[in-house]
Amino acid sequence: MTGYTMLRNGGVGNGGQPWVLRWSSRIRLTWLSFTLFVILVFFPLIAHYYLTTIDDADDAGKRIFGPRTGNELCEVKHVQDLCRIRESVSEELLQLEAKRQELNSEIAKLNLKIEACKKSIENAKQDLLQLKNVISQTEHSYKELMAQNQPKLSLPIRLLPDKDDATFPLPKSNRNCRLHNCFDYSRCPLTSGFPVYVYNSDDFPFGSSLDPLIKQAFEATVRTNVYVTENANIACVYIILVGEMQEPVMPKPTELEQQLHSLPYWRTDGHNHLIINLSRKSETQNFIYNISTGRAMIAQSTFYDAQYRPGFDIVVSPLVHAMSEPNFLEIPPQVPVKRKYLFSFQGEKIESLRSSLQEVRSFEEEIEGNAPADYDDRIITTLKAVQDSKLDFVLVEFTCKNQPKASLPTEWALCGERDDRLELLKLSTFALIITPGDTHLVISAGCTMRLFEALEVGAIPVVLGEQVQLPYNDVIRWNEAALIIPKPRITEVHFLLRSISDNDLLAMRRQGRFLWETYFSTSDNVFSTVLAIIRTRIQIPAAPIREEPAVEIPHRSGKAAGTDPNMADNGDLDLGPVETEPPYASPKYLRNFTLTAMDIYRNWNSAPGPFHLFPYTPFDPVLPSEAKFLGSGTGFRPIGGGAGGSGKEFQAALGGNVPREQFTVVMLTYEREEVLMNSLERLNGLPYLNKVVVVWNSPKLPSEDLLWPDIGVPIMVVRTEKNSLNNRFLPWDEIETEAILSIDDDAHLRHDEIMFGFRVWREARDRIVGFPGRYHAWDIPHQSWLYNSNYSCELSMVLTGAAFFHKYYAYLYSYVMPQAIRDMVDEYINCEDIAMNFLVSHLTRKPPIKVTSRWTFRCPGCPQALSHDDSHFHERHKCINFFVKVYGYMPLLYTQFRVDSVLFKTRLPHDKTKCFKFI
Repeated sequence: MTGYTMLRNGGVGNGGQPWVLRWSSRIRLTWLSFTLFVILVFFPLIAHYYLTTIDDADDAGKRIFGPRTGNELCEVKHVQDLCRIRESVSEELLQLEAKRQELNSEIAKLNLKIEACKKSIENAKQDLLQLKNVISQTEHSYKELMAQNQPKLSLPIRLLPDKDDATFPLPKSNRNCRLHNCFDYSRCPLTSGFPVYVYNSDDFPFGSSLDPLIKQAFEATVRTNVYVTENANIACVYIILVGEMQEPVMPKPTELEQQLHSLPYWRTDGHNHLIINLSRKSETQNFIYNISTGRAMIAQSTFYDAQYRPGFDIVVSPLVHAMSEPNFLEIPPQVPVKRKYLFSFQGEKIESLRSSLQEVRSFEEEIEGNAPADYDDRIITTLKAVQDSKLDFVLVEFTCKNQPKASLPTEWALCGERDDRLELLKLSTFALIITPGDTHLVISAGCTMRLFEALEVGAIPVVLGEQVQLPYNDVIRWNEAALIIPKPRITEVHFLLRSISDNDLLAMRRQGRFLWETYFSTSDNVFSTVLAIIRTRIQIPAAPIREEPAVEIPHRSGKAAGTDPNMADNGDLDLGPVETEPPYASPKYLRNFTLTAMDIYRNWNSAPGPFHLFPYTPFDPVLPSEAKFLGSGTGFRPIGGGAGGSGKEFQAALGGNVPREQFTVVMLTYEREEVLMNSLERLNGLPYLNKVVVVWNSPKLPSEDLLWPDIGVPIMVVRTEKNSLNNRFLPWDEIETEAILSIDDDAHLRHDEIMFGFRVWREARDRIVGFPGRYHAWDIPHQSWLYNSNYSCELSMVLTGAAFFHKYYAYLYSYVMPQAIRDMVDEYINCEDIAMNFLVSHLTRKPPIKVTSRWTFRCPGCPQALSHDDSHFHERHKCINFFVKVYGYMPLLYTQFRVDSVLFKTRLPHDKTKCFKFI
């Protein structure tokens, strides 16, 4: 309090200093602070204002602090060196940038050259691998030929005979004529092709006497035959048609003989000539019997033993369907096996009937006494006894209700009209044919007419009389289609017919149907059969069957095919060789010159059955490459052909009896370019693929700007004449492999599935091997067949939208199968796959083979096909029932067999890669 009081009163504090001093010191500090503040704030403002005022002067040269240009700055002495350095550096940077760009362009060019060199190296490697493969294949072929001792020989030069053949002495009698002494082989070299010259009957007087229908049918057949030539100087055989003649204008035998001997190329004795006398009626007379024919061969339906020369003359069938094709819808089915009558017979022979009415002896009396001179009496008695016993329904009539047809002496004449006889035979399991009582008459037109009608409607012929010479008997095994029983065994006929099983009956009926369709049914069949018999006798191979010429549609390729990840998912399965194998065609058939001599009966009698693969018809020549699979391979295994057993080596090669083999993909398409391109790309990298044949089924050509994929094998785009599903099975000449993979353009198959199917087909080359399975079923309420595509434990068809089959079946489908079936396929635009299954099952009597468990194979996202239409299945029902009528029975067979690989997806060590096993 003391100090404070003193300060307020102006006194002196305890420190001894007055308060004025303290106040003055505070004033100085405040002033000093204010002065510093003014200096620091206002002085810069004043300086800034001053400088700004100076720079605004009009004389630009007097500026001191304003912005200056580069040149003005360089004039400043202190920065001139820096400016020079900056300009130098800028120039160097520009030069370096130019050099950098130049080096980059050079590097890019070099990279392009490097890539081009890499591609060239890869192409060179591929070419080298292909050359190595070609060399390897050539070595394998050489080793095979050396091992088989079958070197390929060039054909010999064909020697043409002289215009005037040298005559040689006739045999002691014309009855002794055979090929070795009455046929000039020098006119028929092995490589001649069997040329045949046919005389024009209108150029000779007897031509006006010929039956107009027979002459017209004969001329139509000649125009289409592959062996007929217009150059008579090179002909092997000369043919003249002399019958059937119309009786009112028939020339005398001496006149006809003179006209024959005056033929331009008769050459005194008529060697290498064939005289054809066709019969359209059962009463055709044998007017050539009293004519001297020299060394000429005779083909007709009636022969006496003094006239017929075995192995030289030919017994032909009657020409019933002269100018019309048989109607398959009118032919009865082959099933049920047993019909209303066990057997039937209608005929009349006055001499035999009178003798039977005069005296009827018991069989015991005949056994005790001498045998009768005419067995017809015993035949009549026995057959009447069987009919009266009523043990079986039989129909035998030995008198005609109307006037019988004209006949030769001792011959059983036909009764009624042809339609009436056929109706009776349709109800008969067996048809009796009683040969003439005159043993000197070896065959008659009436007997051949009965045989023709029985085979036509499926009645099994029972020929009573073993001495008869049936048509084409030297090349056809008639015991497979008919029963030939000696007349003394007439009492055992009933027992024999009852003892035949249903399976044997059906086999004989089917064989008879085959013989009728192949050798009897049409004029073309009859004429071609006669030529084939002569050609077979002199051992000349048949002409190659024609292939369908492929008219290629030009297209651009080069688009690199991508790789579908789904197609590449093969697990541990090695599909084939790593290197690209060049196209390799199937070996050509090498037995053309020995088949006719070694396999005559097999070729002529190969009806559909369990022991015969193919029904070779005489006018269907052995195919140059396709017939090979009757016996594929010889067991010789070339190097690299697969060792078998070991899975790794098995997968590296196909193995089997034909180790080196490829297949051809045939793809049918119709205006679906995007779907087609995707399907083709999926084939990229597929092993053992020879080529792809795209059947362009549309009249509209592909787009010109369409770029086709490059899949490593040739793609042949074939143009068709019309839109037909039958084009899928045409034997295109571009198909050089035996194996064909028929595939739809929207089918989606993995490579491992295709390769597995190919391996299976190679072990069953006569079957259809494929993926989508279907079956047929019997509709009990409607008594008809149905087509079914539901999932099932059994199947009877494999659709050819994804299936392997042999090219041989393409020939049969296009050229041999009844035209009525192909017409229905065109009508419905459907059922071609069913038709192929019918054909193969009919020939092999085996069901197809399904591989893998998948049931559908359509690609995801593809447009719907015709099969999704509701009418599709109705049409297929109709097709099956129509095909059954054409074939006469249901040839499809059920199977519960499916081929799959047990270890298909099992992962094993690489050195023990799996083999295929079938279940």
